[in-house]
Amino acid sequence: MPLPIIERDGRYIYQDLPEGVDEKRNLDFHSPYGCSKGSADQYCRDYYRIYGLKTIVMRQSCIYGYRQFGVEDQGWVAWFCIAVALGKQITIYGDGKQIRDVLFIDDLVRAYELAYEKRDRIAGRVYNIGGGPKNTLSLHELIRYLEKLKGERIPLAYDDWRPGDQKVFIDNISLAENDFGWKPVIKTDEGIEKLYKWTYENRHIFE
Repeated sequence: MPLPIIERDGRYIYQDLPEGVDEKRNLDFHSPYGCSKGSADQYCRDYYRIYGLKTIVMRQSCIYGYRQFGVEDQGWVAWFCIAVALGKQITIYGDGKQIRDVLFIDDLVRAYELAYEKRDRIAGRVYNIGGGPKNTLSLHELIRYLEKLKGERIPLAYDDWRPGDQKVFIDNISLAENDFGWKPVIKTDEGIEKLYKWTYENRHIFE
């Protein structure tokens, strides 16, 4: 059953989940891509339960960072940075109010390091690893960040919603903090500035 979504302050949010979706909620895939990730999730869990392999499932949400070759269909934060650095057209599919919780690569790496240190205690468990409710970002908000960094308006085109697009996805990441002491430390504006500056300085590799 779809989660109730409302619009507030020019962005979509969950109506009843201020902390986001936790790991107890049943998986409900919206694309073949999502199905492939869900299958891998289940394989890892079952290899622990059946064979004792010390697996830990990390359900990653919207990772962005250095050396990410984002394209229009995958890696949207990086793609917007690349497009702005190269002066390419950006197309917004939908209305631009859709949001995700975004996580900078350095925070993701730290999550893996901390989980590995605690692997004997947390093996077989599943964790949401994303920016959480404090690091959410809409498409329009990302454009505004990039306009501030570039110092000029960014022209946009708009097109219809694409199949499988979700208006909202936000992870509840409290379990990871409780179990192995991890939470993001790089704020959204800081991470975007790091990525944009790196992309602009290395724009030749994207041409």
